[in-house]
Amino acid sequence: MRLTSSGRHHAAFEFGDLRVVSLRDGYIDMPPTLLRDEHGCAFDVLPGAVPLVGGNLRLSVNAFFITDGTRSVLVDTGASDAWHEPTMGLLHDALDEAGIDRAQITDVAITHRHLDHVSGLIAPDGSEAFAKLERVWIGAADAPVFTGRLEPLRDRVVPVSEKAAINDWTTAVPAPGHTPGHTVYDIRSGTGRLLVWGDTVHVPTLQFDRPNVAWEYDGDQPRARTARAALLEQLAQPQWFVAGAHLDSPGIARVAPAGDGYALEYLAPRIG
Repeated sequence: MRLTSSGRHHAAFEFGDLRVVSLRDGYIDMPPTLLRDEHGCAFDVLPGAVPLVGGNLRLSVNAFFITDGTRSVLVDTGASDAWHEPTMGLLHDALDEAGIDRAQITDVAITHRHLDHVSGLIAPDGSEAFAKLERVWIGAADAPVFTGRLEPLRDRVVPVSEKAAINDWTTAVPAPGHTPGHTVYDIRSGTGRLLVWGDTVHVPTLQFDRPNVAWEYDGDQPRARTARAALLEQLAQPQWFVAGAHLDSPGIARVAPAGDGYALEYLAPRIG
């Protein structure tokens, strides 16, 4: 995978016969008390390797656009104005910066139902963000999120309850734990595989070295740990890459075994 362009809000990569674009929706600061150790308890003392900003964890929020030049998939949509945070909701700026016309996006794949992933389907003015949207893929157990503001999109929802092909090179794979319908997306190019894995990891400076560390908002922490362990083992194989919603922007990296855990090697310098 080769970096071809980058800016304040995007980084684009050549990935065999595909183009992968990381899109920065922004960042959110969260308290470290949300971390849970192997026993499900908050940390008395946070490991020194975990950086804090003003006493908080700073989580990047990323979405990913993948195209073969004819078909495309946008994985996750950011927060729009749902969190009322000035550091969030930058997806449209990122799309513009990357030269991606959002009016041409027909398929959106949502990793799970939380606001910073699904809210960007609706623009801050209440209009649909993607005028030609035909399908929204989401885990079946998370599909009930399409009420209220998201109700107009309900008839375009494709619920995923087992592995499902979105196109020739994208497969939706259920990975429940963080939410009941948490879903990851396996992207296959001629030169390798990319796993867009949503909220499998929230704090990369800690959870790769110690994969048993969970997050308070993991709806089923034991199941989330099991899913994370399986996905990390898969990603440690040759020619695999990971794209994470909360990995440091642009959030695309390689994973390698290291001691009792894993090491992360980013493919591009941090943006934002």
